Amino acid sequence: MEVRSEGIQVRCDKFPGPVIPRTRLRIWFIRVCSSIVLWTCLVQLATVSELWHSHLISGITNGIYNIAQVQLPIQADNAIAQSPPAFLPRRNYTSNGFLRVSCNGGLNQMRAAICDMVTVARFLNLTLVVPELDKTSFWADPSNFEDIFDVKHFIDSLRDEVRIVKKVPKKFSGKRGYSTLEMPPVSWSNEKYYLEQILPLFGKHKVLHFNKTDSRLANNGLPLDLQKLRCRVNFQALKFTPQIENLGHKLIQMLREKGTFVALHLRYEMDMLAFSGCTHGCTDKEAEELKQLRYAFPWWKEKEIISEERRSQGLCPLTPEEAALVLRALGFGRETQIYIAAGEIYGGERRLAQLRSVYPRIVKKETLLTWDELRQFQNHSSQMAALDFMVSVASNAFVPTYDGNMAKLVEGHRRYSGFKKTILLDRKKVVELVDMHQNGTLSWIQFGDAVRVVHERRIAQPTRRRAILDKPKEEDYFYANPHECLCEETNCDDLLGPHNSSKVSS
Repeated sequence: MEVRSEGIQVRCDKFPGPVIPRTRLRIWFIRVCSSIVLWTCLVQLATVSELWHSHLISGITNGIYNIAQVQLPIQADNAIAQSPPAFLPRRNYTSNGFLRVSCNGGLNQMRAAICDMVTVARFLNLTLVVPELDKTSFWADPSNFEDIFDVKHFIDSLRDEVRIVKKVPKKFSGKRGYSTLEMPPVSWSNEKYYLEQILPLFGKHKVLHFNKTDSRLANNGLPLDLQKLRCRVNFQALKFTPQIENLGHKLIQMLREKGTFVALHLRYEMDMLAFSGCTHGCTDKEAEELKQLRYAFPWWKEKEIISEERRSQGLCPLTPEEAALVLRALGFGRETQIYIAAGEIYGGERRLAQLRSVYPRIVKKETLLTWDELRQFQNHSSQMAALDFMVSVASNAFVPTYDGNMAKLVEGHRRYSGFKKTILLDRKKVVELVDMHQNGTLSWIQFGDAVRVVHERRIAQPTRRRAILDKPKEEDYFYANPHECLCEETNCDDLLGPHNSSKVSS
């Protein structure tokens, strides 16, 4: 045997019989070559699949998703125990950069913003960092994303659409020479804005931080696949933590054991009254307290507000007393079980007295659950709001007294769940009728008839969103009526009416 620097050479003529070392070397050489060829093929296949993904694989996954989309609304409400979801394979793409987002507002405003930001990240081929929640607003809730939502489910359930990470890698930090661009995107923007104005910024900055996210994506005019992704995030990916889910289901079960129930979103809370300037029914001392609170927040632009003007325009939440009259006029009997989906009512039990005298079966989460059960959620307004959200979606009827973010998000969920009964009050007409009844112009019978006539067609029936050109604040909100996600193209006209029936020009 000769040993050389280049390798090992075996002289077979000096070793008669079978040569085991050479046979093993040959096998080893064949295996190495095969492995190289195999890995080369895999790399090539991955490259080709990246090019094909947006056409072939997306079409397949979208088809699977669309099938699931149609089936979800008809699932039973009480199907609490569900088998673990089967997640689709990860989407393979080259990320253009990292998107950080800081959500502002209450729970449901932030929920809608998260849906929008996932959609923006998907459209621009970005890597989304798990959203940061608002901790500095009026509610001062210290909750993080993972305290309210199941973060693992959020990441895994969207992995076939967008890559989501818990934090930006250290190599892209300022210490390594990378700068983060912080900015608020323009409100109500379409995909063209993000493609032409936002995407080029990633050429210089690998990380962008959106420091405001409320209403930053248009209601209408977006491609269908983006609209359906917004729905997918809202209805499937944003799942509450097991702690919230379990307690929410317990509340629902307790209510259902006592019969049907109405969820009354009584938005008569201090923050709403202060910032809207609505003081109808308040004492002079209470009105002054609300005004001082409004002045204490410099970011709130409107300071001097005439309460009665706003009320007559339908811009105030109904008072508990007005809510009692309207519910009775709509036909809800004294035996109706009413769950108040709200925080602390301004004025406390004094303001609830009339409502409770008409409906003695009034309950709240604080009266149904023990202190120990609610202790972990105390001083966490968003987590408490999550419980009210779950109960409101599951209720037999939902009646919001103000069309804020929670009312709109719950309305959208109830549409998606088979158009459950949701009564959308015409507050401008209601306060007019209430005043006429209280000053003796309308008898109780006349008042009741008028209220029922006004709301005959305000039961969240299947319809398309009303779009108003250049006036996004005045048109129907996407998350209140995501009609693109409520039917397939073949039967949308049958369910929602002709395509342009709800379009309103400028």
